[in-house]
Amino acid sequence: CRRPQKVCLCPFLPIHPLKVSTCLYIIQHPAEESRVLRTVPLLAACLPPDKCKILVGRRFSEDRHPELATVCRSPNTLILYPGAEATNLEEVTVMSANPSVMIIIDGTWSQAKDIFYKNSLFRLPKQVQLKTNISSQYVIRTQPTNTCLSTLECAAVALTIMEKNKSIQETVLRPLQALCAFQLQHGAQIHHSKEHLLKNGLYDKPMPKNKRKLRRMELLVNNVKI
Repeated sequence: CRRPQKVCLCPFLPIHPLKVSTCLYIIQHPAEESRVLRTVPLLAACLPPDKCKILVGRRFSEDRHPELATVCRSPNTLILYPGAEATNLEEVTVMSANPSVMIIIDGTWSQAKDIFYKNSLFRLPKQVQLKTNISSQYVIRTQPTNTCLSTLECAAVALTIMEKNKSIQETVLRPLQALCAFQLQHGAQIHHSKEHLLKNGLYDKPMPKNKRKLRRMELLVNNVKI
């Protein structure tokens, strides 16, 4: 895990990489590389190298990323990105044979949105989303809503569904739980979601002047899916 010994996460990682048939392509925004407490390295440590490929960048073209372009054009590829056009992943795995590739965008919600909509390659695979009410265990980082999940958590849930193996989620989440426990023991504070803070009158930052951002906050308070 490359962390100091007193906060080493290696004991919480699987002894051997998980045996999975699904290959994950993590499209990582460059800003995530500099974050100390990012979750993708933990995900990569749980999987074989050939089953977790990380591509860093904002723009991905067919000329510069021919392998990714081939993957995006494959009928066995899914991209995990919620929205009106997305199908629940559980429904896709029931209706068809197991897809072999899942693309996940790693970044803040605004960064992920920018990557998804400004790269035409990512509109080629079938778009799917997770239908889950579980709350994020990544409590040392603020999420927009109570049910927004980190990249590692999304991958854990998705792999569990695609591989039809409930133990995967528990195994992949174990190092994240340990990471958060270590940080809280060393002075970190629990970060409630923006939705929780707004609903309970605890949001202490200035309200945005931008009408679009203000409208999004109103939707969070009124429990409207955004």
